[in-house]
Amino acid sequence: MNDHKSAVPVLESRRLTKRFGGLIAVGDLDLVVWPNQIASVIGPNGAGKTTFFNCISGFYTPDEGELLFYGVPIHGLRPDQISAMGIARTYQNIHLFAGMTALENVLVGIHSNLRATPVGAMLRMPLTQEEEEMALVKAYELLEFVDLAPEADTLATNLAYGNQRRLEIARALASDPYLLLLDEPTAGMNPHETEAMMEFIRRLRDERNLTILLIEHDMKVVMSISDQVTVLDYGRKISEGTPEQVQNDPLVIEAYLGAPADELVSGFLGGE
Repeated sequence: MNDHKSAVPVLESRRLTKRFGGLIAVGDLDLVVWPNQIASVIGPNGAGKTTFFNCISGFYTPDEGELLFYGVPIHGLRPDQISAMGIARTYQNIHLFAGMTALENVLVGIHSNLRATPVGAMLRMPLTQEEEEMALVKAYELLEFVDLAPEADTLATNLAYGNQRRLEIARALASDPYLLLLDEPTAGMNPHETEAMMEFIRRLRDERNLTILLIEHDMKVVMSISDQVTVLDYGRKISEGTPEQVQNDPLVIEAYLGAPADELVSGFLGGE
């Protein structure tokens, strides 16, 4: 990453609001993510987490507020424009081409950034062939990074669940992002797969120089790998801070457990 980019937030949300009819899915959300952070967004079901991700990635246009990527407004841009700027994402429900191999899935992610034209591809022009060779090398390198090189020729549908998650991340990395959005990266995983994914997310940050923003329901994952945690409830931010600060916030406990905040505070202070 270029040095000049480290002086400003990677992502900044300013009073971001998204409505669906009379429902406020995200309301007046302020959030800042700094370079090389692993930041998590958590909250009960329906809290607005995925809506927020969809605003960042261009699938939804916010009704109010701003989204800045390295200080540049991105709200209102198309998904392909946002991807080209350096934001990539994965999904809670894995989006892979099941009938294509692992290698082909990664190549799909790379080809979106190639300069070759359809005519150049048909005529096998030198630039096209050179790009194709470079894409192949890059795809194998990404599969190697996610520990899937031996599965390069395996159909995506035949990969183990945890490996499908890794393949989706490899495809996201193919666009050379600065910011990676991970939506429920450990969903459906067993404890061993979850531990492996936690370590892998750390590697993404440390070895690929990425900033990571993730949605995650597994509190062990959130509290173990996050530098910053933002808690949403009914579309609004109710808490933010380090994992230790957030997990001891009575408002967070109330949102998850349903107990009134004043009763929780009284309990923490020794009241009845």
